[in-house]
Amino acid sequence: MTTRPPEPPDFGPTGPPLDSDLTQPVPGHWLDETATNVAPLTFEDEDVYTDPPNIRGVVGALSVGALVAVALGVYGSVHEGTGQALNLAGFSDGLHAKAWLGSVAFVLAILQVLSAMAMWGRLPGFTAGRGTAVVHRWSGRVAVLVSLPVAAHCLYALGFQSFDTRVLLHSLLGCFFYGLFVCKMVVLTRSRTPGWVVPVAGAAVFTALVGLWVTSSLWFFSEFGVSL
Repeated sequence: MTTRPPEPPDFGPTGPPLDSDLTQPVPGHWLDETATNVAPLTFEDEDVYTDPPNIRGVVGALSVGALVAVALGVYGSVHEGTGQALNLAGFSDGLHAKAWLGSVAFVLAILQVLSAMAMWGRLPGFTAGRGTAVVHRWSGRVAVLVSLPVAAHCLYALGFQSFDTRVLLHSLLGCFFYGLFVCKMVVLTRSRTPGWVVPVAGAAVFTALVGLWVTSSLWFFSEFGVSL
């Protein structure tokens, strides 16, 4: 007598396999309702590595700028002014040349601020292009070049003076201006500089230059008239 083989066990938790498309979702009666639900994987808590800001570079730039400002002040204090150092063709004397060159530097500084605002999208109604960056760089370079004869006249012909409030403020601003300018140039060579450093340094340089122009060129033109 032949023994009949046993029936195969039921497939799955509760029944035989389905004849439907296996690519479809698993029917609910195949699921074990007692299984532990696992939360979906998210990346919200994943640590993302970023390089820390280069604070040491900023401190180093400030230190270099401070040394430049102090060195200029010390030289202006110990050097005895000669009374004359700048004599350009077209101007009656060094003071007139200084007043006009300072005004040119002041106008170029305004142009640099406007171009910087355009590049940062802060100038309403104006879209910055490649030429805006060129204008920004060269307006700053020419402004500093124009200011160098003025600085040479102040240091060599006049020196660091403090006989009244305006003159003292002008002397201090002159030292601060070149110290801040050097600080900004050093910051631009550093990597991972915090985003706020360059705008703050640029604003400080512009503020110092405005103060220089007000205490020198504007005062000169107000006292002696606009002439060459």
